[in-house]
Amino acid sequence: MAFGSNLMRVLFILMVMFALSPAKRPIARKSTALAPVPEAGEESGARGIFDITKLGATSDGKTDCSRELQEAWNSACGATEQAMVLVPKGEFLVGPLNFSGPYKGSVTIQIDGTLLGSNDLPKYDRGSWMNILQVDNLVTTGSGTIDGQGTIVYTKDPEAQAFPNSLLPDFMKNGTVSCITLLNSKFFHMNIYMSEDVKAENLTITAPGDSPNTGGIHIGDSSNINVTGATISTGDDCISIGGGSSHIKVTRVTCGPGQGIIVGCLGRYRDEKDVSDVTVKDCVLWSSTDGVRIKTYEDAVKSITASNLTFKNIKMEDVANPIIIDQNYCPEKTVSTATKSKSEVTVKDVIFRNITGTSSTPEAVSLLCYEKQCSGVDLIDVNVECNGKNNKTIGVCSNAKGTTKDTLQALACLVLIKAKVSRLSMR
Repeated sequence: MAFGSNLMRVLFILMVMFALSPAKRPIARKSTALAPVPEAGEESGARGIFDITKLGATSDGKTDCSRELQEAWNSACGATEQAMVLVPKGEFLVGPLNFSGPYKGSVTIQIDGTLLGSNDLPKYDRGSWMNILQVDNLVTTGSGTIDGQGTIVYTKDPEAQAFPNSLLPDFMKNGTVSCITLLNSKFFHMNIYMSEDVKAENLTITAPGDSPNTGGIHIGDSSNINVTGATISTGDDCISIGGGSSHIKVTRVTCGPGQGIIVGCLGRYRDEKDVSDVTVKDCVLWSSTDGVRIKTYEDAVKSITASNLTFKNIKMEDVANPIIIDQNYCPEKTVSTATKSKSEVTVKDVIFRNITGTSSTPEAVSLLCYEKQCSGVDLIDVNVECNGKNNKTIGVCSNAKGTTKDTLQALACLVLIKAKVSRLSMR
């Protein structure tokens, strides 16, 4: 009987102790995903998100919000973990911005609204509107628009004042720019300079077809740059690849109107470097003044080489000059007779493969080279025909050496490496 009483007492004490003890909770794991957009009333900076409207930015498209956007960037750079600069829906007027690194954690610029470039031109003393300088692992994305409001300068003399680029990734590593729209830049829409391992994905770039110097994406002195899935309509080059660039890939780009996809212009500057390993493939060009083009200055000031250039799987639709190598480029028309005898730029190992469609001019292929400066050019499965009535499709070549295969006979104008005639029939 005593044993039973003692047992009941022990069980009662254990039940009380269990009831009073705190329940075990699972250990929280640190998330690597960015926090969701803050709810209404939540302060900027909560969950690592710096919303410019929470910092005082007004979305009326008229009030200058440069200070608030710059403050959001500076705060994000000071964060020790993942941070986001958020431009929510609405229109925000901003002037020149300086997005400089380094930063402590990682930063995303999320543009879901519209950034309007200030038309106060004297403010742009750095030559660009949105300067991204010396940052690593930056992501710029969103469903919004970077609108340079360039229509006010399209009738002005570009020589009288240097107009700003819209977006300038400068000395960037491992960066991504995706999904946003770049609209009506005052100069180039995007200028990638001295950068490496940068992706430009699924961009929409738009300006009037007669707008001057509104290049879509320019790449210079950079390596491992991938441009993919872009739709570009401008008054200048859709994509241009300048000196010092290597391992460049351009894929699934739709270009038109505009001046095509260009390697060049090369040989203009004394500190210019070689261009190598460029691939342009799976693209469509329509109603552009040029298709795929390599252009070098006629009075080049330095000996450089453009090599290992591949253009393949490209559809031309009513393109004025579908395939061009132009070593006689001289927009200023000031080349002296002393420099016209040769070019300092060598073009070699170029492949044009599976290029089809229509040309709006008879010259579907134009390969104009200086003697001994242009070799290893292959025309493979090139079938582009003039779509005009009573116009004969032709290829025009000068000093361009290489081979042709399965190409429209009228375009097979290359000088075979062992031959000394300028026009050959298909082999």
